[in-house]
Amino acid sequence: MKPALIASGRSMALSIASRLYEPLMRRLLHIYWRFTRGLTVGVRGLVLDGEGRVFLVKHSYVAGWHLPGGGVETEETLLTALARELREEGNIELTEPPVLHAIYFNRRMSPRDHVALFVVRSFRQTAPPQPNSEIVAHGFFSVQDLPADTSRATHERIAEVLTGRATAEIW
Repeated sequence: MKPALIASGRSMALSIASRLYEPLMRRLLHIYWRFTRGLTVGVRGLVLDGEGRVFLVKHSYVAGWHLPGGGVETEETLLTALARELREEGNIELTEPPVLHAIYFNRRMSPRDHVALFVVRSFRQTAPPQPNSEIVAHGFFSVQDLPADTSRATHERIAEVLTGRATAEIW
């Protein structure tokens, strides 16, 4: 057999093997990356009503007022997670896609946590949410009259979005 034909045959065999084993290799690499490069991702929504007020929630398990949001679950997109969290925490349904403002590193939570902040201006609130075991209070607040115990990060994210302050990298 001629060398060119042998090389061509090997190339074709490698191509076929690659197509057969690629899904398995990709899965194994993702399992490896989960342990070596793992990170967690969360979403928050800066929900602004027609009067320019911001929606905040108060959790039962952490002090202060915060933007609504939470963790992105397995096989969930950022937008799906945001829609779920807004529904759960505020009976808020998106009526148009929100705008991604920034992604932050949240080292206070863990050395591998990141938070995506979305600005939500088009929504409907189907009913006022009822306090429950997770959300003990909620409300729309004027930016000039936020509750005294609003978290530092919440103040900073509001300022970034509404005043054009430079976006931080750290939550």
